[in-house]
Amino acid sequence: MSDDEEVQRVFDALDDVERIADPEARSRAQAQITAQTRERSAKWNADRAELAHRLRDEEGESVRGIAKRLGIKPGTVQDLLRGYKGSGQNRPPAEERTADGEPEG
Repeated sequence: MSDDEEVQRVFDALDDVERIADPEARSRAQAQITAQTRERSAKWNADRAELAHRLRDEEGESVRGIAKRLGIKPGTVQDLLRGYKGSGQNRPPAEERTADGEPEG
């Protein structure tokens, strides 16, 4: 089974949850999925950051090249490489960053 087929199976399962007729049962299923997704999201982001660093450091891949290979936006790659998470509110202002985007200091 291809990667795309695996992803489609997950999407199909999520669609099945949305079709659960009983609202309480649907809500319980959604809560379970949401909780599991939060836990996995942190690990998956760490895995992606590690891969982005490896592609840049060991293979010399550019930010755009990494983005294309991983199927994400170049800005997301930059965030991964800089260790940024979540919204931009915890990031240093532009004037406090070096030319490569890293915090000064």
